Amino acid sequence: MSQDLVVILTALNLEYQAVHRRLAGPQLHRHERGTRFEVGTVQGTSCRIALGLTNKGNQSAAVIAERAIQEFSPAAVLFVGVAGALWDSARLGDVVMATHVYAYHGGTSEDDGLKARPRAWEAPHDISQLASHLARMNDWADDVPGEGDAPQVRFGPIAAGEIVQNSKISAQAQWIRHHYNDALAIEMEAAGVAQAGHLSGAPVAIVRGISDRADGTKSSTTDRSWQPRAAANAAAFATRLAVELVRDQQQFATRPADGAGSTGQLPGHVTNTAHSSTVGIMAGSVKNSNVYFSADPKPSAPKDLVAELDGFREHLMRHLAEGALDEDTCREALVDLDSARRTAREDAPGSSKRTAMALKRLRGLIADHPLLADRLAPLVVAAGGSA
Repeated sequence: MSQDLVVILTALNLEYQAVHRRLAGPQLHRHERGTRFEVGTVQGTSCRIALGLTNKGNQSAAVIAERAIQEFSPAAVLFVGVAGALWDSARLGDVVMATHVYAYHGGTSEDDGLKARPRAWEAPHDISQLASHLARMNDWADDVPGEGDAPQVRFGPIAAGEIVQNSKISAQAQWIRHHYNDALAIEMEAAGVAQAGHLSGAPVAIVRGISDRADGTKSSTTDRSWQPRAAANAAAFATRLAVELVRDQQQFATRPADGAGSTGQLPGHVTNTAHSSTVGIMAGSVKNSNVYFSADPKPSAPKDLVAELDGFREHLMRHLAEGALDEDTCREALVDLDSARRTAREDAPGSSKRTAMALKRLRGLIADHPLLADRLAPLVVAAGGSA
């Protein structure tokens, strides 16, 4: 994982330019399949941003997000742009940070109407906590004279579908507001990016500026004037969030190992300061009044990765046979497992990275199965990924 790099994706050129203006020294980065990114740093920081354009729609967003994750192994993926407000709680120009994303087009059509069968993805806890902290600090927005009240950050669900929603009275508009009445905003890409992050094991956050009310006024002059402002506000909050995410990653990476307490002792060195008492511990060695031990919280890496992957296949099939794993999930898991096994046998540049990415996708698929996830953790480490 690149601890100093965050991927930011947008659907529209207007949104892309809003982020691009905040970058210093952007350089073109071309993916082997032709997708173009620009990589620069947030002005005044060491945080690198890989900026890409997905175009409209969840499918396109999912493909480009997956491609960006494999190419950059980022600390996080942020999808940034504009959206329509479903309720009056979010003002024009405000920023909505998704607590979770609804793919609202999932459903079943029956004689008595259309029944909702949504998929949903929650925002990662650590990103949500950091975003809430930044919102409370309230120092992220650009100070633009004459722009009225400063934009606020709202936290709540975002609904993502496949159409431009621009009505309050159409049958679909009423259906959405009925079944997803807690959603603050509506757009067309968040579900695809969230799914790509889920399958790849990459944290994803959705940041949207409110540019319209999805109520029939979307093509008005007022709406067109709000789009640039909403995009700029979303870009301001997203880049600040990216900077803080990178800072958190770097601090965590350099944090002393467990066991280095406030007494200044080195990791793995414990001094008994108890008086007239008995202390019972398990340790590697004891010398005088000092105890030395070694504890590694990370799972140990297996010596033969290919053999371990073959063993993991047996556990997958056993879970399937016992009914603990459904057929669709097992089928997708086997695709990623075979991909990891194939690249693990290669002796070529980048093969270890491809193995790690395949295993991270597999980890996302089986995240709801703790026994399988625990067995997979050391294999991810062995492939060069993070547990």
